Amino acid sequence: MGFSDQVGRLRADKSAPLYVQLQQLIRDAIGEQVLDQGDAIPPERDLAVEYDVSRITVRKAISGLVEEGLLSRRRGAGTFVVGRVEKSFSKLSSFTEDMAARGRVASSSWISRAAGQVSPEEAMALGLSPGAPVLRFARIRYADEVPMALEFSTIAGYCLASVDAVDNSLYAALEKAGTRPVRALQRLRAVPFTGEHAKMLGVDPGHAGLLIERRAFLRDGRPAEVTRSYYRGDAYDFVAELSDI
Repeated sequence: MGFSDQVGRLRADKSAPLYVQLQQLIRDAIGEQVLDQGDAIPPERDLAVEYDVSRITVRKAISGLVEEGLLSRRRGAGTFVVGRVEKSFSKLSSFTEDMAARGRVASSSWISRAAGQVSPEEAMALGLSPGAPVLRFARIRYADEVPMALEFSTIAGYCLASVDAVDNSLYAALEKAGTRPVRALQRLRAVPFTGEHAKMLGVDPGHAGLLIERRAFLRDGRPAEVTRSYYRGDAYDFVAELSDI
């Protein structure tokens, strides 16, 4: 069975450009799970022959889906389906844990990390006195090398020995220190990405994003973490289990 037998064929009677049609066929196939996470997309030259279009048309279609976060190019391996990630609101987990649970590899690139004194806004959120020490972490989060989110965290100074305690997973470092949060309050709202944030995530300014603001607490009730995470709206679905019990 050819790729076009799976996802559909282009139609000459449609007014949409051919690359837009090809994008939509692949996008729909991912949404309907005809193509699953991890499935390989045929090489550009093969798609060009199968759909009787130029390689430039195929490359433009594939590049657009990579920018959307639906496909991922892996150097030396090819192009693969990323799909959308479901983030549960019913469990307190880290980005690294979320990705591992879905068979994906999480990684980070640091924007900044530094120790400092609590700001007035942070003091209110963390219940700290003026001048109290805090640790700040800002990074870009990736899944299978695709940028997924920006994460800006402030951690109370009593939770970690230094910023160097954090490698890839902040929650792994907190767990090792015995200060992993056990409860959190989270708020979700839609935001457009600003120019700087869009640039870091490789999307256009104004691209739809989801902002999660989290306040997390230790078992003894002390606040431990304040985090603002900006997720790509085209790559994430947020789910919550509800019950009347």
